Amino acid sequence: MQENNEQKNPVKTIENHCIATTSGHFRFSVAPMIDVTDTHFRYLARLLTQHTLLYTDMITTGAILHGKRERLLAFNAEEHPVALQLGGSDPASLRDCASQAKDYGYDEINLNCGCPSDRVQNGAFGACLMATPELVRDCLRAMAEQGSIPVTLKCRTGIDQQDSFDEFLQFIDTATDSPCQTVIVHARNAWLKGLSPKENREVPPLKYDWVYRLKALRPHLNIVINGGITSLEHAQQHLQHVDGVMIGRETWHNTFFLADVDAVLFNDDHVKADRISVTRAYAEYCAAQHAQGVSLSVLTRHLLGLWHNIPGAKQFRRHISEQSHKPGATVAIIEEALALVRTPELFSTK
Repeated sequence: MQENNEQKNPVKTIENHCIATTSGHFRFSVAPMIDVTDTHFRYLARLLTQHTLLYTDMITTGAILHGKRERLLAFNAEEHPVALQLGGSDPASLRDCASQAKDYGYDEINLNCGCPSDRVQNGAFGACLMATPELVRDCLRAMAEQGSIPVTLKCRTGIDQQDSFDEFLQFIDTATDSPCQTVIVHARNAWLKGLSPKENREVPPLKYDWVYRLKALRPHLNIVINGGITSLEHAQQHLQHVDGVMIGRETWHNTFFLADVDAVLFNDDHVKADRISVTRAYAEYCAAQHAQGVSLSVLTRHLLGLWHNIPGAKQFRRHISEQSHKPGATVAIIEEALALVRTPELFSTK
């Protein structure tokens, strides 16, 4: 599948910025986010960081088995390392989807046991699965039957009003009685009633100490911490206690901070990408994708966070947002938007 994607996207990329490694990739990752971490966002992120593990947004087993599989699972070869996050609770369906993930060349397959939305509750998966640890174990065992791709778990510290570390530890022990040896913990409980998905990312108190304790008690597991982390300084602090850090919304609102990840967290001293080069490289990608029928607004929306907190960023975002929806719009709107943030401090030449 990757060979086809290479042919579909003959786009120049920034030198050295699309050769990712899977070695220790769980040290830093971008969280799966619905309507955010699609293939286009991941391509942009890879222009900024070689080593970060990138995730799809959650894809349900039903969508893969009964929907447009190629549209859901295909990705650009430049995105590696890339993980597929699955939503589901039927071991047989998860087994089939994991096998397909192997065929598409994913580097990891993750089971979502952390999402609290009404959508997943109606389907009895996501955070709901934390009430049935034996089923989670069976799901992970089934996913691992494809044989070669690591299987991982993303969960919360509990559901609703659960406040027992021992119960949380028992859940982890049961779930990892399987080939799964990497657990990503969003360090909050998931409240299944009374809070929106957004509120579930903000209202339940953070329990970083629980994740630290988990790593101390189960040192053989790879433990990745998630939730409320907004800077690489915070990430470095957490890495003194756990194996990896996952950041979500900050990568959407302030995308360019990913350009520092490789140097700060992986001791990779390659030349840091700059915003204008990344923007223009992504514009070339957009041109190729748009020529194949992808909506310009779907492509360009991922640029909005790249110019966060830069003079002229508001004008840049407005121009992209207003022009990308117009009939006949082309990727030329990206260069037009760049002109609105061209300051002597950023650009010495045109």
